[in-house]
Amino acid sequence: MNTLTLRDRELVALGAALAANCVPCIEFRVPAARKAGLTDEEIGEAIALADRIRQVLAGKVLDAAHGLLGAQTASAASCYAPAALPQGACC
Repeated sequence: MNTLTLRDRELVALGAALAANCVPCIEFRVPAARKAGLTDEEIGEAIALADRIRQVLAGKVLDAAHGLLGAQTASAASCYAPAALPQGACC
């Protein structure tokens, strides 16, 4: 079943590559996304969104590490979400 367009698949793959911190994957996916018809602006927006999501997860891991040391952290209450999103929305 292939209900996603090539553009959609490339956006998903790009987000996954960024989440995996895989430089070779990013180096492959950006040109592939361009070939699929995505503009640099669209690719940049996808990368920025994937990075915001990744930062949320990294912040939670950091909070857990600090929590194990008994340290207080400011990021536990923050989702790092932009102000434009509804209250409680993530990334």
